[in-house]
Amino acid sequence: MTVHSPAELRAACRQGWAAPTSGHAIGFTQCNLIALPRDWAWDFLLFAQRNPKPCPVLDVTEPGRFDTVLAPGADLRRDLPLYRIWRDGVMVEETPDASAAWAEHPDLTAFLIGCSFTFETPLLQAGIEIRHISQGCNVPMYRTNRPCRPAGRLSGPLVVSMRPIPADRVADAVMISGRSPAVHGAPVHVGAPDALGIADLDRPDFGDPVQVRAGEVPVFWACGVTPQAAVMASKVPFAITHAPGYMFVTDIPDRVWQT
Repeated sequence: MTVHSPAELRAACRQGWAAPTSGHAIGFTQCNLIALPRDWAWDFLLFAQRNPKPCPVLDVTEPGRFDTVLAPGADLRRDLPLYRIWRDGVMVEETPDASAAWAEHPDLTAFLIGCSFTFETPLLQAGIEIRHISQGCNVPMYRTNRPCRPAGRLSGPLVVSMRPIPADRVADAVMISGRSPAVHGAPVHVGAPDALGIADLDRPDFGDPVQVRAGEVPVFWACGVTPQAAVMASKVPFAITHAPGYMFVTDIPDRVWQT
């Protein structure tokens, strides 16, 4: 099933639809989610400010609120396809409805972070295949050997997403994605996965492996799953996040973030 509008997708999520959101509601901004108790929110805001490439913040809720100006009427507790619940840095549950976990901490502050799915539309329009869409799977994501800049109690490695790009289109992919700095922008690395500490492209830390064909180059973008790596590394007592690849789809057109 392909969901065409943000409102349809969010309504489907409330009915239990759960699938990676790349290729759905094309042309509308998708977001990563992390919700933290208020006493951790400042640490995360500082972490995001110090690491804007993987953590470009598009909205922050008031403590205890679960609505967002990016999609009026949406409910951040129920309108994503799949959530992860974290306790002491360990993912203890995946659920299509985070309402019960959200109620445990009435002061939760939610951060919506830009997603590289946003610049996939102009890549497709330029004739560049997005392999995980054509293969019908989730985007591959990897922890790297690059540490993020710590902030307060938070630290952890950079996470990247990977898309195979034909060698003669790499410059185009860099230019096109670079026009959207609010949603990760240009790649952080091209080629040589081992330079990022990635030993095997067929074994991503998150998401699914995709085929890299002859004549293609693996291209790596900063990824909004980086906060989840920080939650794990820092043993954050409690957090709610999206499941990697299962994003919150907003009502904001992708073109808003293009320069």
